[in-house]
Amino acid sequence: MNKRTTLKTLFVGTVLALGSFGAMANEPIKIGSILSVTGPAAFLGDPELKTLQLYVEEINKKGGVLGRQLQLVHYDDGSDANKANGFAKRLIDDDKVDLIVGGTTTGSTMSTVPLVEKAGVPFISLAGAVVIVEPVKKFVFKTPHTDRMAAEKVFEDMKKRGISKVALLSETSGFGQSGKKETEAVAAKYGVTLVANETYGPKDTDMSPQLTKIKNTAGVQAVFVFGLGQGPAIVTKNYKQLGITLPLYQSHGVASDEFLKLAGPAAEGVRLPSPAQLIPEKLPAGDPQKPVVTAYDKAYKERYKQDVSTFGGYAYDGLMIAVDAIKRAGSTDKAKVRDAIEATKGFVGTSGTFNMSPTDHMGLDLSAFRMLEVKGGDWTISK
Repeated sequence: MNKRTTLKTLFVGTVLALGSFGAMANEPIKIGSILSVTGPAAFLGDPELKTLQLYVEEINKKGGVLGRQLQLVHYDDGSDANKANGFAKRLIDDDKVDLIVGGTTTGSTMSTVPLVEKAGVPFISLAGAVVIVEPVKKFVFKTPHTDRMAAEKVFEDMKKRGISKVALLSETSGFGQSGKKETEAVAAKYGVTLVANETYGPKDTDMSPQLTKIKNTAGVQAVFVFGLGQGPAIVTKNYKQLGITLPLYQSHGVASDEFLKLAGPAAEGVRLPSPAQLIPEKLPAGDPQKPVVTAYDKAYKERYKQDVSTFGGYAYDGLMIAVDAIKRAGSTDKAKVRDAIEATKGFVGTSGTFNMSPTDHMGLDLSAFRMLEVKGGDWTISK
C-alpha cells in the first residue's frame, strides 16, 4: 500500500468515526416513562404525563440537554402492575431508553424494579411506599415522600393536640397496605395507640360499615385514613353522613384539588400532610420552594387550563433531577447518571429540597411536608 493510499484510508476512517460520533451526539436523549394515565390511578398518572410532556417541550425549546433533544417514550399501564412490567421490558429492550421517570403506583413501580436493576437503567419512581427505596436498590430512586413520613407527620400533629388513641382506616391497595404497615410501625414512637384498625377495597363505594365500627369503639380521639383516589373522598362523605365529629386526618395520597371536588363540603376540617405544591400563594416570601412551586403552578395552568396536583409535581421533580444529573455526568452513560442522581444535593423541587446519598435514594426529610387543613373549601396551613 503506497503512502497516498494509506493517507486516504486514514482520512476516510477518521471521517467515518467523526460521522458516527456526530450522529450519536445528535441522537435524542430517551426518557422512558410508564404511567397510570387511565384506570383507578388516572388522577395521579394524567397530571404526571402532562407535566413530563410540558417540560420536555420547554427544555427542547431551550436547546435540550448537552446539545441534544429529549425524547419522551411513554406507555399507559392502565393502573395495572402486570402491564407496567411488560412496558418496562419494552422501554429497556426495544426503545433503548437512557433512563426511566415513572411508575405512578407502588405496584407498577415494584414490578419494574427487578428489570431496571438487572439492566442497569436509572429509574426515578413517582410512587409513595417506603419499600421502593428501603432497602436501597442501586438504580432505583423516588421523588414523593414516603408513607412512613406521612404517618410521622400526622402523629406529630396529633401529639401536639393531645391525641393518643387513634382509629386507622386503610385501603387494601399497595399504597394503603404499605401505609398501614408503616403507620403501625411508628405509632408507639409518638405515644399513639391504634384502638381500631379497619380496611376497605379501592373499588368500594360505601365505607359506612367500617366507620360505624370505629364510631362505636370506646376511646377513639381521631381517625386516620390511608388511601388514594376516590376511596378517601367517599370515607370523608360517609364520615359526615354518620355524624362523626372526631378530627379526621388523611394521608398525602389525597393531596390534590381533586380531593376537594370529590369530597365537597364534607372535607371541611380534614387535615393532611402535603408538599408545598398545593399552596404556592400561601407560602411565605422567603420560602426556598416558593419560586419553584409558583413557576410550576403558572406553567401548568397556562398550558392545560387545569389545577395542578402534587402528583404532577412528583413528575416535575423526577424529570428535573434526571436532567440535572445528566448535565453533571456530562453524558448519558447509565452508570455515571446513576452516580450523579445519588450525589444530588440541595436540589429544590416541588416536593422539598432533595439531598440524596448512597443510603438515601429519596433525599427528603419531614420538613418537606406541610400540615394542611381544609377551611372554607380550600387548603390552609394548619396552625
